Amino acid sequence: MNRSRRSRSRRSALAAAALVLLAGAFTAGCGDPGDLRSAGATPTAVGPTRLWPDLPPASSPLGDYGTADTEEVKGVRVPGGDLHKVDPVAIVKAQTAAHPDDYSGPSALYKETADALKGCGKKGRECPVLKAYYRDFTGDGKDDMVIGIRMPEEQLAIRVYAMEKGHLTQIMGTSDAVLGVELAGRDLVLRAASDIPGYEYRTAWSWDRHQRAMLPTRDEFLRSSDAPRPKGARSPAPEVTEIPAEETPPVPAPGPSSGEHPDTGA
Repeated sequence: MNRSRRSRSRRSALAAAALVLLAGAFTAGCGDPGDLRSAGATPTAVGPTRLWPDLPPASSPLGDYGTADTEEVKGVRVPGGDLHKVDPVAIVKAQTAAHPDDYSGPSALYKETADALKGCGKKGRECPVLKAYYRDFTGDGKDDMVIGIRMPEEQLAIRVYAMEKGHLTQIMGTSDAVLGVELAGRDLVLRAASDIPGYEYRTAWSWDRHQRAMLPTRDEFLRSSDAPRPKGARSPAPEVTEIPAEETPPVPAPGPSSGEHPDTGA
């Protein structure tokens, strides 16, 4: 039997089976709720159309957005490789000392933050380093550390630290006008203010094993549930909220904290 005859035989068998099913449906009654019903016309699938196909591709990026911002932090002991036993303020002070051009001098970018660091641990003095949170972003079974640092002009710096080959390493660093920070599975999601009232930027940072760093893997521009802040008003520090890993939606939404381990000594 050739391919054409086999195909006709299969179609005949399918047609016969369909007739048997229809006969059974009529026997059960015309009003049977199990009858097959049409869902309507199916829209025609339209594939993506490439614009300007003759345009040569760019050979290099315009900026460095999304680059791996990593740095080994020296001068800080990590007992047993457990970041829960490390003072977050000590880490920030070590990096401040390693970058004097950024944190000291009359024209330093973060001089205000460096001056505020001197008050950490002193009664009645505000510390720019917020309490630390912990999550295994790298997948090595050990908790990594998330630190928030108040910066000038309502900016909040977010940094993530991990133990890489026995060394304390910053695996992520960014700063923005942050509306909120969320832990969603093994992602760190930042919500940042937009110049357009009623909208926000939402960026998910994820561990990249090739770069050995956390990279912005998803960036969105969305309607915001937060009211626009008046210019000049100092907003409270955003809290970190967590979405359980097994329930993480495509676009994480704020939820109650349930599993972070805050460092109350910060």
